[in-house]
Amino acid sequence: MSAPQQPTAKTERVVSADGTEIAFETWGSGPAVILVASALADRSDTTKLAALLAEHFMVINYDRRGRGASGDADSYAVEREIEDIAALIEHVGGSASLFGSSSGAVLALRAAAAGLNIDRLALYEPPFVVADGDDGPPRDLAEQVAALLAQGRDSDAVKYFMTKVQGMPGIAVLFMKLMPKMWANLTKLAPTLPYDIAVMGDTQQGKPLDPDEWKGAAVPIRVLTGSKSPAAFQRAASALTQILPQADHRSLPGLNHGAVVMAPKKIAPPITEFLNG
Repeated sequence: MSAPQQPTAKTERVVSADGTEIAFETWGSGPAVILVASALADRSDTTKLAALLAEHFMVINYDRRGRGASGDADSYAVEREIEDIAALIEHVGGSASLFGSSSGAVLALRAAAAGLNIDRLALYEPPFVVADGDDGPPRDLAEQVAALLAQGRDSDAVKYFMTKVQGMPGIAVLFMKLMPKMWANLTKLAPTLPYDIAVMGDTQQGKPLDPDEWKGAAVPIRVLTGSKSPAAFQRAASALTQILPQADHRSLPGLNHGAVVMAPKKIAPPITEFLNG
């Protein structure tokens, strides 16, 4: 599959319910699909995937609030991000499918559970921690990140999140710091880390998912995981399919948690297959 000859897409904006402007690009034509980014990511992370999916869909690739060209508000609540998705859905005609990865997958799932008019939901590795033996983030994650940000230590907040939540070795973070442009972009996104922590809520504490929290997501859902990812992601996917009758799970050979950015050509076909019904 080759990407369409479309080097750029025009940046547009919608106004969310609280007045915040949300920036997005539109790729392709057809049924609408909205891409929901993960932590420490903006729409640049999903540009290659957007171009691939645009061969089959009208793809809305947006910056979550506080990121890229989107605005932000003085205070945050997960409900505001759900309203941002609602504004995008309204813009494309009143219904759309969603694809989200990592914490973005959980945000997409929360949007469906809130009753937004979503056709289908494709999720890549929602990072629920559902088994007592699986490593979850520190219980005081929110407090630690908030303290670092309050001290103006945005770079340290990124490092803390990467090592304590994403499980990256310190040496890998050090190598990333040696790429100044990449690290500067990540540091710029550090103030949104509390947003993703709020999106995850208490779902990473090694206990079963609460069916009542997710029962509103009554749409066809496919949970995708990479075969090279830790087993905790497979357990999380299975847990979700057990509480949502319209959800199923597919493992994709050879992929890991970074597949959306690192292997878009491999992840686009299974997303397309599912969203096409």
